[in-house]
Amino acid sequence: MTPLTEPGELVRFAEMALAGIHREYPNHVSHLMRGDEDARAPRELWPVFHGCFDWHSAVHGHWCLVRLLRCYPEAPCAASARDALRSSFTPERVAGEVAYFGAEGRAGFERPYGLAWLLQLCAELREWDDPDGRAWHGLLAALETIAVARFTEWLPKLPWPIRSGEHSQTAFALGLAWDWARAADDSAVAALVRARALAFYRDDAEAPIAYEPSGHDFLSPILAEADLMRRLLSGTEFAAWLARFLPDLSSKAAARWLEPVTTPDRADGKLAHLDGLNLSRAWMLEGIVTALRRGKARNRLERAANGHRSRGIAGATGEHYMGSHWLGSFATYLLTERGLS
Repeated sequence: MTPLTEPGELVRFAEMALAGIHREYPNHVSHLMRGDEDARAPRELWPVFHGCFDWHSAVHGHWCLVRLLRCYPEAPCAASARDALRSSFTPERVAGEVAYFGAEGRAGFERPYGLAWLLQLCAELREWDDPDGRAWHGLLAALETIAVARFTEWLPKLPWPIRSGEHSQTAFALGLAWDWARAADDSAVAALVRARALAFYRDDAEAPIAYEPSGHDFLSPILAEADLMRRLLSGTEFAAWLARFLPDLSSKAAARWLEPVTTPDRADGKLAHLDGLNLSRAWMLEGIVTALRRGKARNRLERAANGHRSRGIAGATGEHYMGSHWLGSFATYLLTERGLS
């Protein structure tokens, strides 16, 4: 990978992740309790991923630091990031995470969002030509195997896609799982993801853009679906699919839908999702644009991507922990064009 020549705000966003990955409290614990003995501190439940307010944010906070080290190994905070990752990724800590997943009743833990981010972390480590990266991937291999098993056991049983704008959404998770399968050269997982995604989405037409956004969204169901399909279809196939899915991008309704959103209260954890929505919409729009030839539709989506990028970066501040514990990762995903790699 060629290091970024203009890292700009990437370092600031990585520092936001660095400040959170070992910060245990406040913590939103999503945890099945089967008895009094299961009432334990986050660091005891999840020895690696107990920071950043919740498990999945801790996972992509760790991914963010790995991404920084790959893209910009000479960053001012690179040494601190490497030290933090060394502290997290130890045999004892990873064994604790594996034990948590193995307990009865946890088959659905962090499915699909957290599992997808775990696969993204493992994909990043697989692709990184670095001694630490190889060692850390080796340590996480057992967790990676669990995540793949949970995905591949669940996906064939899922009768319909989940079209939410939050953690349960199917399309975003399938995109990350597809990217992992390519990095891991796992043809079986790639085939499963492709088959289920096409079954879920290939016949979709006239997306209900009037229904977006919802008030707590940090992902667009419509754009995430399109960003997934551009991964799976050829350029010609995707252009035809998108023309059916978004048939009138010149309409007033489409112009309204493609406007960046404003967050009314960044101290509110759910309303702070809207800052992340601008960031994820930006990278999804950019992904869609790369799959289209020049024309009115591409130009319209490209302008929308630029608007969302600007609004999203401006909104990703460290002012409130409700946003800062995860927005740095989303901004890093956008700025380093991870979804396009």
